Amino acid sequence: MDFEYSDRTRQLQKQLQRFMDEHVYPAEARYHAELEANTQAGKRWTPLQTIEELKPKARAQGLWNLFLPPTAGGLGSKHSGRDFGLSNLDYAPLAEMMGRVPWSSEVFNCSAPDTGNMETIERYGSEELKRKWLDPLLDGKIRSAFAMTEPGVASSDATNIEARIERKGDEYVINGRKWWTSGAGDPRCKILVFMGKTDPEAPKHQQQSMVLVPMDTPGIKVLRPLSVFGYDDAPHGHMEVLFENVRVPVTNILLGEGRGFEIAQGRLGPGRIHHCMRLIGLAERSLELMCQRALKRVAFGKPVAEQGVTRERIAEARCRIDMARLLTLKAAWMMDVAGNKSAKAEIAMIKVAAPNMALQVIDWAMQVHGGGGVCDDFPLASFYAHARTLRFADGPDEVHRNAIAKMELGKYA
Repeated sequence: MDFEYSDRTRQLQKQLQRFMDEHVYPAEARYHAELEANTQAGKRWTPLQTIEELKPKARAQGLWNLFLPPTAGGLGSKHSGRDFGLSNLDYAPLAEMMGRVPWSSEVFNCSAPDTGNMETIERYGSEELKRKWLDPLLDGKIRSAFAMTEPGVASSDATNIEARIERKGDEYVINGRKWWTSGAGDPRCKILVFMGKTDPEAPKHQQQSMVLVPMDTPGIKVLRPLSVFGYDDAPHGHMEVLFENVRVPVTNILLGEGRGFEIAQGRLGPGRIHHCMRLIGLAERSLELMCQRALKRVAFGKPVAEQGVTRERIAEARCRIDMARLLTLKAAWMMDVAGNKSAKAEIAMIKVAAPNMALQVIDWAMQVHGGGGVCDDFPLASFYAHARTLRFADGPDEVHRNAIAKMELGKYA
């Protein structure tokens, strides 16, 4: 097992680091100022020019759609001008670097849920659907959302989904209520990937289907934005959305009726690598802030950095971050060489390990910052809210721990 990054990955790391240093980090203050100005003007759900102005610069440097292979518009496609694509292991360290600034992934057209939706349409959509929706997503002209989770059921068990997709002639009629539909608040969101039941009487893992639903289809109503510890993630947002007799052509189905659970499993593998590596980047940034603050603050006659408990936490943070990174890189490597199914234990483990690690490191960093750690003078409070949501996204800890335990017990059954 060789975790030495490839030459092309190291080159892209240097290129991405340079871009982050020259453009992204200097733009953080402007990002927050622009969002605040939009809020004061009543335009909170408006795309930020801070990000929009960086996108052409990133694209001009080939830092665009890094997560996809050339055949799907990644490196090596007409969209990037390069002659190679990236594996999961190649992309992982780049995702970590982007994760250090939560909004920066969008600059490179590598942000969720668009990444997962693009992969889904590329793998499972018809050529017509790819032309109509994948191409503008790859070009960054539009954005998308993923409508799966429902307020009335425990949606981590996809067989609980109650929303209906019923065929009526040449159309599907969709009814249901979804929430945590990330991205649906963005005015650039033009397409939804919707999961619902086409046949409640089929075997439980063949009842669900996924269909593409244009956001402007009659019957779609965005009810409200949901907040996470007071943060609403505008202009992206996590919305509650009502679907009432929404009609789309039957040609909008992905892969076929009853294949929704299968698509969900295929969609989530790479996405979990992306989430976990971004969290590792967030934890690294938090550890940096922790160390910098500890060296400057004085308590009880000496710098906080000289307090034994602070040093223990810094050391433990370093150990936990590196362990989570190595486990995530192993999962990415296994996906590349043996496929998602062979890596299912490792994928489940990183989904438990990375968010919990990040939360603990951020918490320690907040403690070193004192009162400043829980206000918006520093980014740690928003980091914490973001990391906490990812213990639910792509399945809660309990689901993954149960799967890990079943695989471990299976060795001895």
